[in-house]
Amino acid sequence: MLESTGAAVREPLRVVVMVSGGGTNLQAIIDGVKDGTITNTQIVGVISNNKNAYALKRAEENGISSRCVSPKDFETRDAFNAKLLETVDGYEPDLVVLAGFLVVIPPEMIEKYENRMINIHPSLIPSFCGKGYYGLKVHEAALERGVKVVGATVHFVDEGTDTGPIILQKAVEVQQGDTPEILQRRVMEQAEWKILPRAIDLIANGKVRVDDHKTMIMP
Repeated sequence: MLESTGAAVREPLRVVVMVSGGGTNLQAIIDGVKDGTITNTQIVGVISNNKNAYALKRAEENGISSRCVSPKDFETRDAFNAKLLETVDGYEPDLVVLAGFLVVIPPEMIEKYENRMINIHPSLIPSFCGKGYYGLKVHEAALERGVKVVGATVHFVDEGTDTGPIILQKAVEVQQGDTPEILQRRVMEQAEWKILPRAIDLIANGKVRVDDHKTMIMP
């Protein structure tokens, strides 16, 4: 099992990916496992809150088990949270990957999967992150502020919003004439699709250690 010290990893690392939309980051993970960029890793399940998410189709096409757990199907949020955690637990994951999952993670899940749940965010945290910063909103805010460099961050998930220990970051230059859509695509291609697979591979090989809310990448 993965531990916060990075000392012990079961092979292969059992990964569950949670996603709400198209699943481009999921595809990057699938491709990474296939081409050996991500080693010692098996994607055991994909979970979405959206039954129409193309990510579920990607899972099906690659023979990966998938489930839809939507808040709309439950009378209370507590009932949804319980089912979501039950579904995640059912896959017995070593690592949970939030790859564009636009639902608040239950506190019980955050506690249970401390230092075993990671998220990809399309900015260089602590810039343009926190409540309300997701999807195109991040890139709209960056362009409005006139920053010259943006990027992406992979971090562990804690009880805050985008406040967990940072694992990897990669910068991307803003170009003249960028729209939020163009910038979003460049950040995905040049940063997200590279550092998310890299982070999973590092974790799968016991090279990520968390100490005092900071990560260390071991040689």
